[in-house]
Amino acid sequence: MIERRLHSKLDALLNKNPAVVLIGPRQAGKTTLALEIVSARNALYLDLESPRDLAKLSDIEQFCQANADKLLVLDEVQRLPELFAPLRSIIDQRRRSGQKYGQFLLLGSASVELLKQSSESLAGRIALAELFPLDALEIEPTSTAVQSLWLRGGFPESCLAENDTASLDWRWDFIRTYLEKDIPLLGPRIPAETLRRLWTMLAHNQGATLNASNLAAGLGVSGQTIGRYIDLLVDLLLIRRLQPWRSNVGKRLVKTPKVYVRDSGIVHALLGIEDFNSLLGHPVVGGSWEGFVIENILASISERIPRSFYRTSGGAEIDLILEPAASERWAIEIKLSTAPKVKKGFYSACDDIQATRKILIYSGEDSFPMKDNVEAMGLQSFMKELT
Repeated sequence: MIERRLHSKLDALLNKNPAVVLIGPRQAGKTTLALEIVSARNALYLDLESPRDLAKLSDIEQFCQANADKLLVLDEVQRLPELFAPLRSIIDQRRRSGQKYGQFLLLGSASVELLKQSSESLAGRIALAELFPLDALEIEPTSTAVQSLWLRGGFPESCLAENDTASLDWRWDFIRTYLEKDIPLLGPRIPAETLRRLWTMLAHNQGATLNASNLAAGLGVSGQTIGRYIDLLVDLLLIRRLQPWRSNVGKRLVKTPKVYVRDSGIVHALLGIEDFNSLLGHPVVGGSWEGFVIENILASISERIPRSFYRTSGGAEIDLILEPAASERWAIEIKLSTAPKVKKGFYSACDDIQATRKILIYSGEDSFPMKDNVEAMGLQSFMKELT
């Protein structure tokens, strides 16, 4: 079993907060991680997709009173939003009796709605953690392992499959189940085929700026409808919108977000890419690598660190900007080549934003300096530095 890097952080959050919300897409490993927590604590796990477990919470206050000494782990909690209101009084009552920390661990597969519900009802009583699929520091430290992770994506069942064919079969089943079962259970009535086509169109344009009118024309719906569909995929933690860097630099900046399908394996399944050689020959290969690198980097940093991209109409561009402190601005260029070169537009963009650090992430493993203070680094090396 792969030890998840989030385990220690989750333990620490439970030790200093009454409740913790752990979010992440379905099949990312939230339940497995929660059961590891349960095995090491006096805890009780309930799956809210199970009618039997759901029935136990028909009187949540009585159930919590009967298990007052336990950490209660509630899985798929977005299915029972009415829980959040009574949890507030239960948490406050327990705090008054001296049980200040480690009362509830809430697992959810949706982001915005779950956060809205929890923040409104449990403000000041709850902490948040996000579990990403497997990343490049949770696998073997070899270039072959990173290539396999990039091809198959980070969902554990896909990444650890016996071979590429078995991995692809799992991802096809995952996509079909999400479209036909999981999304309808969350409420939205969206035709599965329409959403699959949108997901596929986004995969074809991995890392491109959002053009809602083109997507709408391709699907025969309105731009407003496209916005709602993408909001849903973002909430389900399947799509990432990377916002443009905003500042008055006197340049004509691109102001629309870039959109990524968050898991590279899902990108490849949607596009019918079956093996690594097929990936290298596909037009999406550059965008796929860029999205893969960005997801791994963001899995390694605090969610409080601002992240964005920079692009001007004149061709100046930075793939990812991180601002880890008020006086720091890191410009990150992402290249697939093992012998990378930095274009003039990157240097120009670095001057525009007054970058304090210039980093090139490439597909090799060595770290070395380049001209004009650019640092070339392999992905795993940079992630180790971040963590």
